[in-house]
Amino acid sequence: MGILGLALCALPLGYAALSLWGERGFRQALPTLPTVQANSRSAPAERAPLNHAAVATVMGLVAQGALARSAEPLKLQASFVSSVGDSRALLAGADGQRIYRVGESLPGGSVLRRIEIGRVLLWRNGREELLALEPPGRTTLQAIKGSAPGAVAPASSLYLRPTATKRQSE
Repeated sequence: MGILGLALCALPLGYAALSLWGERGFRQALPTLPTVQANSRSAPAERAPLNHAAVATVMGLVAQGALARSAEPLKLQASFVSSVGDSRALLAGADGQRIYRVGESLPGGSVLRRIEIGRVLLWRNGREELLALEPPGRTTLQAIKGSAPGAVAPASSLYLRPTATKRQSE
């Protein structure tokens, strides 16, 4: 190893020594910060408990029981819920029926906020309101009258046809 190799090794070592000496001088020149001693006489101030309902309201969440019936003069006819986010609701009012999407304004001044299966949520006067799908007035399937509960109705031969005669296999 020649003089050039020795100089190449000494150069990084000299730079490191110079940096450490500068760091030591910098730290000595810093003003000392007063140390904080714990005072045993004063207790830390009590914090009020966090109001979880207020936080939920700020985040846009509402308790399920807090939804009020909507005062909107509309009736939910059907809700079409899509997994890709293009849900729609068929609402009927005095002007007729119309399909609405989330975010559209309704005739009464509220905004359609969310569409779910069997109900829609509206934003009206600074609060969330519920408009539910009403069940139909009459049932489609009628019970057979005159039969005892649990009894099987006799089979009607009105819709039965006799089976074709059995062919003789040869």
